[in-house]
Amino acid sequence: MKICITSQGDNLNSEVDPRFGRCQYFIVADVETLEFEAVKNPNIDTMGGAGIQSSQLVAEKQAKVVLTGNVGPNAFQTLQAAGIEVITGVSGNVKEAVEKYKKGEFKPTQGPSVSSKFGLPK
Repeated sequence: MKICITSQGDNLNSEVDPRFGRCQYFIVADVETLEFEAVKNPNIDTMGGAGIQSSQLVAEKQAKVVLTGNVGPNAFQTLQAAGIEVITGVSGNVKEAVEKYKKGEFKPTQGPSVSSKFGLPK
């Protein structure tokens, strides 16, 4: 099964990015083999709709779960509509996050963890 982890870098040792829509990278990993693809987020500098566009990208990569620090209302709704489980409050490095997920240490998020426009620069 494929899961997507928001990341500050392009490998499994990178830190989890606390932002979803404007994270640096999406690491799409197979939970069994740890084979992964690092996808540079094309929506970092988007004026609006970054959460929705990032959600669509994750859905295109056929991920079933997203691990991230935070997710806004538009991204959450789009991910839910695509049948993708969302887990927020994730930190540490990507590989640790995958291992914790495999051990069942995370609970699915029931709603957005931040307001819209959270990831925008001030």
